[in-house]
Amino acid sequence: MLWACNTQFDYTFISRAFLSDSSVSLFIMGNRMIYFTLGLFLLICCYSDNVMAADSHPLQDFCVADKESMVKVNGFVCKDPKDVSAEDFFFRGLGQAGNTDNAVGSNVTMANVMQIPGLNTFGISLVRIDYAVGGINPPHTHPRATEVLVLLEGQLLQNVGHENAVAIAALSSKLPVAQTIANSLFAADPPLPDSVLAKAFRITQELVDFIQKKFA
Repeated sequence: MLWACNTQFDYTFISRAFLSDSSVSLFIMGNRMIYFTLGLFLLICCYSDNVMAADSHPLQDFCVADKESMVKVNGFVCKDPKDVSAEDFFFRGLGQAGNTDNAVGSNVTMANVMQIPGLNTFGISLVRIDYAVGGINPPHTHPRATEVLVLLEGQLLQNVGHENAVAIAALSSKLPVAQTIANSLFAADPPLPDSVLAKAFRITQELVDFIQKKFA
């Protein structure tokens, strides 16, 4: 999906996503058998009859999340209406640039139910993504949400910032999970066996160890 798609990713983008160097990406791009294995796995996941990527419908006009409650439900219980305030529906973070001085050159500012308790049960959230020049938003999935992204300024080519850029994304969940592919594979806890990663990516176990150290 990443190394052998019809519209080929820039290998520098893949290198930054997996915190490796360009030679590693070029080596993996030459091992095309990986894509059949990963593609078959993704196909099975995508066509599972039980997959849903959205929150349930709300049953009341609002249900501000009571994050202090000890009651455990699928989500958050409602705060007592008399304790609800305007601040439960307000968040200033989306108007502020994020710090992109990191390994991937981007920053994601979340505006979900954790920042805006009034979003509870509404099945929606936002994120702001700031890109530095050459910055990327690493390949990832949102298991509980569908995403629509709008580029507000700058330029992105294959998810790489060719200049400073800002995007806003809307997601169909009050608390979408971001599953970053590289972290899920090379920084899993408990870790995946080196032999499994080496065989899946058609690389040596020494190269697996090299990539894993980047995420330590």
